[in-house]
Amino acid sequence: MTSSMNLSLTDELREFVNNRTGDGGLYATPSEYLRDLIRRDMETQTTVAHVMGGLDDFAHGRFSDKSILDIAEED
Repeated sequence: MTSSMNLSLTDELREFVNNRTGDGGLYATPSEYLRDLIRRDMETQTTVAHVMGGLDDFAHGRFSDKSILDIAEED
């Protein structure tokens, strides 16, 4: 399911988006560009959550002496 969203940009931001899209740009449309930015941000937030969870585990003594290779060999 898709829905639309209106977005107001400053002239400077709109010019930047225009340079990234269309002829000669990496993206065909501004919508494609913004969807990619949002997906990348979602991936970043997932990574941050995993790192924060790992730090919490370490702070509470929940860690292993095994290396990544040791753990990979167990599978």
